[in-house]
Amino acid sequence: MRRISIVQGENAVVSEPHVIVSTLLGSCVAACLYDPVAKVGGMNHFLLGEPGADHRVAPGDMARYGVHAMELLINGMMAVGAVRSRLQAHLYGGATIISGLGSIGASNAAFARRFMETEGIAIGHCDLGGTSARKIEFLPHEGRSRCTRVSDRVSEAPPAPITLPVHVGELELF
Repeated sequence: MRRISIVQGENAVVSEPHVIVSTLLGSCVAACLYDPVAKVGGMNHFLLGEPGADHRVAPGDMARYGVHAMELLINGMMAVGAVRSRLQAHLYGGATIISGLGSIGASNAAFARRFMETEGIAIGHCDLGGTSARKIEFLPHEGRSRCTRVSDRVSEAPPAPITLPVHVGELELF
């Protein structure tokens, strides 16, 4: 299997088998889209749904926003044979990782759902919200995805101390 890893503002479109697209998410959202007839799929990773009305966005930063990232992904898929009306989606992310950051994750999740509804794209699987980071792996050719939650629990027991052997009068070099 060939692996393609993406980060914020990136997307990957794949039309060949045996390729996994992966990413790590916190409050960001990843949309995994696929066309089951054309066997074309792709994933994006966006930081925020939409820029604020008064926020100027540099052209190079547009793909960090879902409103632009979704169109880049869909257009990339259509360029290699996907048909927009056949697209299906899996949505992941939108967690509240740091409570002091407000509702960024929830806003991203709401944007993703609203976009799919507006565009008529069926959501096959949705794992949005919560407080855990996620690792997403997507097989675009097959339209299958796997989400692994990153544990947010800290062990209650401190780690056991390491006992080193005591050598009196010896010097060991390594």
